[in-house]
Amino acid sequence: MKLAVFKNEEELDLAAAKSMIEVINENPEATLGLATGQTPIGLYQKLVQAYQKGQVTFKQVTTYNIDEYVGLEKEHPQSFYHFMKTHLFSHIDLNEVQIHIPNGTASNLEEETERYESLLMKAGQLDIQILSIGLNGHIGFNEPGNTLHAETHVVTLTEDTRKVNSKSFPSLAEVPKKAITMGLGPMMKAKKIIFIAKGEEKAAILKQAFKGPIDPLVPGSLLQLHPNIEVYLDEKAVKYMM
Repeated sequence: MKLAVFKNEEELDLAAAKSMIEVINENPEATLGLATGQTPIGLYQKLVQAYQKGQVTFKQVTTYNIDEYVGLEKEHPQSFYHFMKTHLFSHIDLNEVQIHIPNGTASNLEEETERYESLLMKAGQLDIQILSIGLNGHIGFNEPGNTLHAETHVVTLTEDTRKVNSKSFPSLAEVPKKAITMGLGPMMKAKKIIFIAKGEEKAAILKQAFKGPIDPLVPGSLLQLHPNIEVYLDEKAVKYMM
């Protein structure tokens, strides 16, 4: 594990973006596993700025998002497709056909998980996987439990996760109760994981994930097993890690 600690989010996001840009410039056809939520927004802003300055192109890049809410149309303001269009896709030269996100409104969710898993299998080893961690230790929407899934699956979100995510919705009642999420297999198979966490509220779970035992009740703890993970934290998040 390569751990880097930064004084502020600006420096953190810039360093994480630089790592991504180096991979893309070395391999213009890079495959990227992308995350949503508040944590990677700054990273995406830095990628947009780099593109605008001519420092990187995404014309041949292919992306695979980790997850999507069940029941939300792509155009819904809280869908992860809409999130990605807002914060990244609409501002770079990425071809629409090279964007892959689970379909949360598929008529047959089981078939959709199989379709998405097939895409990931065809892609093979992702060049980069962007990850963060939930307050309960989840990565993607792989929630804590006695067993964890290697493949794409439908997950029932915990009430803790729904409460945290309700910040993006008018009310808790409107937060979907299920999502489609990439399993841990493709994440752990990625050539490089760029892991980002910010803020003191993440400090305790980070200690469990990276300093505690590997435990399915803390899905993020499996990241200890990855041979090439770059961990980017701000000074508040690293509180219990040193």
